[in-house]
Amino acid sequence: MTTLPAASPEALAVSQALCGRISQAIAEADGWIPFSHYMELALYAHGMGYYAAGSRKLGEGGDFVTAPELTPLFGRALARQLAELLPQTAGVVYEFGAGTGRLAIDLLAELETLGRLPLRYVILDLSPDLMERQRENIGAALPHLADRVEWASRLPDAIDGVVIGNELLDAMPCEMVFRDESRQLRQRGVTVRDGALCYEDRDFASAELAGLAAQLVPDIPRYATEISLANRGFIASVAGALTRGAILMIDYGHAASEYYHPERSMGTLLGHYRHHTVQDPFYLPGLMDLTCHVDFSAVAQSGIDAGLDLIGYANQAQFLLNCGLVDLLQTLDPDDVKTYLPVAKAAQRLLSPQEMGETFKAIGFGKGVGIDWLGFSHGDRCYTL
Repeated sequence: MTTLPAASPEALAVSQALCGRISQAIAEADGWIPFSHYMELALYAHGMGYYAAGSRKLGEGGDFVTAPELTPLFGRALARQLAELLPQTAGVVYEFGAGTGRLAIDLLAELETLGRLPLRYVILDLSPDLMERQRENIGAALPHLADRVEWASRLPDAIDGVVIGNELLDAMPCEMVFRDESRQLRQRGVTVRDGALCYEDRDFASAELAGLAAQLVPDIPRYATEISLANRGFIASVAGALTRGAILMIDYGHAASEYYHPERSMGTLLGHYRHHTVQDPFYLPGLMDLTCHVDFSAVAQSGIDAGLDLIGYANQAQFLLNCGLVDLLQTLDPDDVKTYLPVAKAAQRLLSPQEMGETFKAIGFGKGVGIDWLGFSHGDRCYTL
């Protein structure tokens, strides 16, 4: 059994305070809250949630590493897609959930090289801690471009530009459902038992969720899974604000046929703590990231229902190859081993089917822009939806 790194006394105090806040919410809701409410508090409760407190989250010293943190090649390749789309819009980039600001830095630097700088780069984030780090990092790396970057905490009323989100949808609170031994479907929520947070299944509190569960969940006893109403709502909201432009989301997930496969009976919910995968979602709330894989079929249908053009859907490897990641790698000198090898290793991780290349997907929507996107130019652009 793997021993997880110990948390500091200060961090434990924050987690304990959050547990108290969650227990209070449960008590106020007659002893039970939907899992989505628990996940929202665990991640975003003011001053205590994982993304709302001051702990370091990304990078080698944090809990997980995202593609932009691995190598600038990710952002540089993605910039080639944005360079194609920005001139067809008012020239504004909107990044949701910008992490440390690393992707923004790489995108802006490469777009400047390509002569396609956006008029504005708007970052929308819910984490005050991360927003402050983004300001510091962008200001240090690109002081001459810092005045192009703006921050917002809510969706604009109208968007004319390119919307991007990398590992955004997986961090949105999801609902959980469970089909029990008698094949009855119920909503999985959270209660307090013997002083500890734990699961409890109840009848559905949402007719919408009940209908989706009946449609999606296999008729197999003891089958647990997630359904993201938040993902569906987010795409619909952004689509409603989009007057012209593009939406590009990159995240880990599956089409519905794989997501709700009979053999995937334990769902996809995971915790990430100090580069360890944790199965227990109640381990140190506030100190551990919680994520669930994205149902890209649902995301695609939400965009279509909202009047968007579904431009393409591809695994990350195919999308980045189409955007020229290998060509960018080849501009480096392989004889400069100290520089080249770490970058090549990171590129391999982005592209390998055994690592991020297949599990991560890219999905693109458009409104009033061309449908021939660089990232979907080769390969079946909707290969498994």
